Amino acid sequence: MKPQAHPTLILWVLASLLMLAGCASPSLEDYRNRQPVLVPDQFFTGELSARGVVKDFSGEVIRTFDADISASWTDEGVGTLDEVFRFDDGEVQTRTWTLTPVAEGYRAEAGDVVEPGLMQWQGNAIHMNYVLRVPYGDGTLDVRMDDWMYLVTPDTLINETTMSKWGIDVGEIVLVIQKK
Repeated sequence: MKPQAHPTLILWVLASLLMLAGCASPSLEDYRNRQPVLVPDQFFTGELSARGVVKDFSGEVIRTFDADISASWTDEGVGTLDEVFRFDDGEVQTRTWTLTPVAEGYRAEAGDVVEPGLMQWQGNAIHMNYVLRVPYGDGTLDVRMDDWMYLVTPDTLINETTMSKWGIDVGEIVLVIQKK
């Protein structure tokens, strides 16, 4: 008779692997000395354009899009990013971000963001993690967005976002944002 693993042992091994995978994530500290330096209220100012792809859980590109972003800041340091996304299937989405200064960076809120994010940055990188409510079938789905942005030239930023539900990666968004 073949011995079988105890269910508790299997769960413990899976939990350990998930924790180890989480430890392998990059840290903002890793980008502290990278150039060019990314300062949100300097890059996200004026008119910007973006082009990108949406990938499913397997990495297959399922949509493409372009976007226009109009960004401004108040004298108190509060930022507004008005975004208009146009997808290849004809769908148009809008989102208005409000970036409010807090001790750790910016509190990032938008109408379809059900759990606001904290935008932090060092060197050439920004990290933000939040929950976005997205249309899905006849309803909506709340998806965790793990957002990393990297300034590669003073006018060009690459944005990679991992989408997950219940801790499982369900897709990815990759886009390039450029100052106009």
